Amino acid sequence: MAPNSIPKSIPKSIHRIALIGFGEAGGILGEDFAAAGFEVRFTDILLRRESARGPMLEKARKAKVSAHDSLKEAVLNADIVISAVTCSAALEAAEEAARAVTSDQIYLDINSVSPEKKRAIAAAINDSSASFVEAAVMAPFPPQRLKVPMLLGGSIADEAAQLLQSIGLNATAVSERVGVASAIKMCRSIVIKGLEALAVESLFAARRYGAEEEVLKSLAATFPEMGWHKELPDYLVSRVAQHGRRRAAEMREVAETLKDANVNPLMALATAERQDWLVDAMAARHISYRPVPDFSWRKLADAVGDQSRGDSGSAHSEAEGAAIDK
Repeated sequence: MAPNSIPKSIPKSIHRIALIGFGEAGGILGEDFAAAGFEVRFTDILLRRESARGPMLEKARKAKVSAHDSLKEAVLNADIVISAVTCSAALEAAEEAARAVTSDQIYLDINSVSPEKKRAIAAAINDSSASFVEAAVMAPFPPQRLKVPMLLGGSIADEAAQLLQSIGLNATAVSERVGVASAIKMCRSIVIKGLEALAVESLFAARRYGAEEEVLKSLAATFPEMGWHKELPDYLVSRVAQHGRRRAAEMREVAETLKDANVNPLMALATAERQDWLVDAMAARHISYRPVPDFSWRKLADAVGDQSRGDSGSAHSEAEGAAIDK
């Protein structure tokens, strides 16, 4: 069946919300929507894993949302279905959802994938009787939560933006064409996540040489408004320490975006490699990130650096004050 061959209609208001995926983004959306009085259901692949099912159900209980093993049960009677899964699972989730969604439902895909993959997702949903809306989330969900900026694309982007604004989301329509919103996010990520990777590479090396203060002083002099001598280095490194694997996966979607535009993704792939490197280095030292205000990139650099020297005692003592767990 050709895309858009089924007559489409959208809900006039939103009362029931279904989430596919209940990780960081899905968890925040579910908790905040439930607190605002909406009926919220979700499904997540982790419900099928014995080791993860208990914690996932407890998370759902605290958020006051309803957990469902099957996607079909989760989306039943929902006014809007929000897909918040991993990059690699976004298309598969849409293909499964296309067999379950019905008319008067909106399928909102907020996953960080390339424009071409977003178009493939749209095609899968358009073969159903639901309406597809592309969303590009332009900042981390915490701390803004429901107010995180979202750019929307698709034939009903304007109408969807009004509906989403009515339930507390910060949504703006940017194009009737699917893929434009994602292209904005992907191209922006080259700079934002590239800056994170550059900070890790530059500052960790400078720390080894005892040169970090002069490096930061020079950066602050060149870019005085960025905060290089304040909170910026800790923030940039913390994003990699906390979400490096997921950010690396997004950068590989960025690489696909660039290839589709006939641009060699040299920087995107290097960024993904550096993001993965820090996650791997932390794992090798049994270091896990804790999101606390006093995170120190210097202490994390020292803890990771001790790996090459094999001095586990030194790494442990430094890690204690780095807002990381050993």
